[in-house]
Amino acid sequence: MQTLTEQRQQTRTSLRWPISVWLPDANRFFNGECENISTSGVYAMLPVTMPIRKGNLVEFNFPRTQDLAEEKGGFSRIKIGTVVRVERGETLKKGNIGVAVKFN
Repeated sequence: MQTLTEQRQQTRTSLRWPISVWLPDANRFFNGECENISTSGVYAMLPVTMPIRKGNLVEFNFPRTQDLAEEKGGFSRIKIGTVVRVERGETLKKGNIGVAVKFN
């Protein structure tokens, strides 16, 4: 049995939202879905084929709706962060890995 210690510093908000993630080490984008987010980080489901590991620098692209894009002046919100955890296992959606990222 493994005990996990809560390391979050900010309250997370559940948010199911499509995302694309730029992984410089692979020189490509991967599409996934945000699961929850806070001001300091995000947890997302990404394809199991994504060659990602703890410590990787990634760029999250959160697309905006047309109305929000007009209000904010852009069609996406981009956040850069560092991977702090990669989860693989049977409890995740088939074909996905869970990735926790702390925003820089």
